[in-house]
Amino acid sequence: MIPVAGLGTRFLPATKTVPKELLPIVDIPTVQYVVQEAVDAGIQEVIFVTGRGKDGIEDHFDEAPELNQVLEERGQSGTVQALKRIAEMIEVVSVRQKRPLGLGHAVLCARDLVGNEPFAILLADDLIDAAIPCVGQMLEIFETKKESVIAIMKVPPEDVHRYGIIKGESIEPRVYSVSDMVEKPAAKAAPSQLAIIGRYVLRPEIFAVLEKLPPGMGGEIQLTDGLAQLVREREVYGYEFIGDRYDVGDKFGFVRATVAYALKRPELREQVKEYLRTIVD
Repeated sequence: MIPVAGLGTRFLPATKTVPKELLPIVDIPTVQYVVQEAVDAGIQEVIFVTGRGKDGIEDHFDEAPELNQVLEERGQSGTVQALKRIAEMIEVVSVRQKRPLGLGHAVLCARDLVGNEPFAILLADDLIDAAIPCVGQMLEIFETKKESVIAIMKVPPEDVHRYGIIKGESIEPRVYSVSDMVEKPAAKAAPSQLAIIGRYVLRPEIFAVLEKLPPGMGGEIQLTDGLAQLVREREVYGYEFIGDRYDVGDKFGFVRATVAYALKRPELREQVKEYLRTIVD
């Protein structure tokens, strides 16, 4: 499940007509990186939770025969093949979140499509560059524990107010038994510096919790609040993933990701490195 119904107001005016999830890191939309992570982890179907003006996201993963024909006529068969690979990446279905009532509500909107099965949530604002896909690492923990797993990372004290924060006990390397969590606490009230990052592998019991959950911060149904309730009913584990995370919902994070991913491209690496040398103070 990839919730993509957000308005992207931090990137206006670019996101007035273009979904923020289609803003490119070099030449690949952010949402494609997230879908690729799911594919690389062995996931075969993606549910997009969309909103008004987000049809372009589904179109990106669809065939474009008219465009392919024009490109073929121009001799750009390599580009045609690249576009066809995108369309063949994964099976895509979608459901609308008709009102912006929070991440927990977005998850609840997909309940009928998920059914009574475990599922993964990948937030498109988080790009995680890892040799083993982050959600794949988490699926390994889930297969062992048979309980919900949330991705976590340690953040500086001055940043805890930006995240959901867990309270938990380390039970093995990188794995924590979660006893509580709180959404965006003040630094002094935070139970730890372990922040929840946008990857989850959840049991379907979360739907029943979210269905009964009252609105929380901002008058929205918060997924973190739902998980805090789930912790009281069953085990939930935090997993400190291996990889580099970029918050592409933040302007500076978007710039960082663009530079980092450009440096990974053989045809761009040396040019980008040389340019960066010229602008260092």
